[in-house]
Amino acid sequence: MGISNLADTGNFMSGSEDSLMKQRFRGYLPVVIDVETAGFNASTDALLEIAAVILNFDEHGQLKPVESHQFHVEPFEGANIEQAAIEFNGIDPHSELRGALPEDEVLKALFKPIRKAQKAAGCQRSVLVGHNSNFDHSFLMRAAERANIKRNPFHPFVSFDTTSLAALTLGQTVLIKACKAAGIEFDQKQAHSALYDTEKTAELFCWMVNKWKALGGWPLAD
Repeated sequence: MGISNLADTGNFMSGSEDSLMKQRFRGYLPVVIDVETAGFNASTDALLEIAAVILNFDEHGQLKPVESHQFHVEPFEGANIEQAAIEFNGIDPHSELRGALPEDEVLKALFKPIRKAQKAAGCQRSVLVGHNSNFDHSFLMRAAERANIKRNPFHPFVSFDTTSLAALTLGQTVLIKACKAAGIEFDQKQAHSALYDTEKTAELFCWMVNKWKALGGWPLAD
């Protein structure tokens, strides 16, 4: 479990009518999420790791990562664990060294700073940004249901998929290839860590948003 500040949040998250975040994403706060799991079925397979990166605009109107959060998660009672999945991500679900916490504790701790950032930006909802976002969104929503979370800040079905956005802007769909095409360093050895993948997805999403602005795509012409 941990938190790191990636950049100074400054005073740019304003809840006023002039909030850049509120204007840019129609009242949604994009939050980058990545999960590591013990399978592909969000209803039956264990959630093992989750990481989030909160974004903000700087004084130049550039979208940047500002805060990251990471948690190791205990498999919920009765969770299925596919051997192939944990061999792929290298996670031992039952290792005490992981410092894993129950799903409900993880989500309560994760949602608190997200709701805070959402309120500061004047946004009514957060929206999950992910590489193949439907996968991450489905696991997050099922975990929130199991934990009986009443104040889930995330939109129940909207997400921003960087796979699709990268295909459009860079002609790539694989995260490492999209990052390299955008000039973002990517260490293959660190891939499949929820935190590393989240931070790289955040960098990629910010690059695409900022590039679109630089090309004149935003703000829209009257």
